[in-house]
Amino acid sequence: MKIRYFSGELWEESYVRAKLPNEDIFFHAGPLATFKDLSDADTEVLCTFIESRIGADELKRFPGLKLIATRSTGFDHIDLKAAAARGVVVANVPYYGEHTVAEFAFALLLALSRRVIDADERVRETGTFSHDNLRGFDLAGKTIGIVGCGHIGIHAIRMANGFGMNVLGFDVRRDDELARTHAFSYAELPELLAASDIVSLHVPYNKHTHHLINRENVDFLKKGAYLINTSRGAVVETQALIDALQNGTLAGAGLDVLEEEGTLSDETALLTAPHPNKEGLKLALENHYLIRHPRVIVTPHTAFNTTEAVERILDATVDNIRKFEAGSPTNIVS
Repeated sequence: MKIRYFSGELWEESYVRAKLPNEDIFFHAGPLATFKDLSDADTEVLCTFIESRIGADELKRFPGLKLIATRSTGFDHIDLKAAAARGVVVANVPYYGEHTVAEFAFALLLALSRRVIDADERVRETGTFSHDNLRGFDLAGKTIGIVGCGHIGIHAIRMANGFGMNVLGFDVRRDDELARTHAFSYAELPELLAASDIVSLHVPYNKHTHHLINRENVDFLKKGAYLINTSRGAVVETQALIDALQNGTLAGAGLDVLEEEGTLSDETALLTAPHPNKEGLKLALENHYLIRHPRVIVTPHTAFNTTEAVERILDATVDNIRKFEAGSPTNIVS
């Protein structure tokens, strides 16, 4: 099959070619949007990552397309209805780094709880070995609310138990046996927000989780709580997050994702467009506020990014392509 592979690192080309030696693969440095003039009637597979948005217009450029193999769990960057209308199958990587992402959530939490970045910056910038105004807080004995008790959420719960935390969980599907074996209690979302010293988000992004944390429920948060988001930016309404930081409802946040984070990498186009996107501009400004906030840690959507997890992603993606070609597709999303 003819495959176009976008946004891969240099080493990925040899890795993927070795696993798919009989395929006709073209590697492109950057997302699909970088190659606006690229069209090809013979391309059968687009292998993409989350920054390559694929909708009806992109699909028209590849009339022979049969499969979109996204190297991610999330697939909100792909218009599934448009793909289905053209008979294009979409496959994802549902499991690759449950503990990887959960570990990063706790990395953000520990950096906040022990003022790690503040301490590092003090030593680097001033050479001063002083712990004045760097006092943190223990995790042991605190209550953490895990929103989304799926594969990643359960690993986060196990880690929280290891720190001696009290754990509440919210999920649309309750599993009492899971709660018993992992020593946590289910709660409705308002109850969880009100009782938790830390809230960590581990839900997929879809129409049901869009702005799951919003201006209507953010005031339910326990005064002085911390928010950790390693899921998707739009799970949190940005203005609600800013309001909570400004009024002291939230003491801080660790964010690996931002709402419409793509605008941060293309702000010039956003500002110079003939018809400026007012909502996009507003979100870009709000994101800059969060990036500069002294009690917020922002990282560039990197929770997945370990050597082991990336190799698992590539192996699963290769397997998706192989099985599709063999007539037994796996990990199909709809």
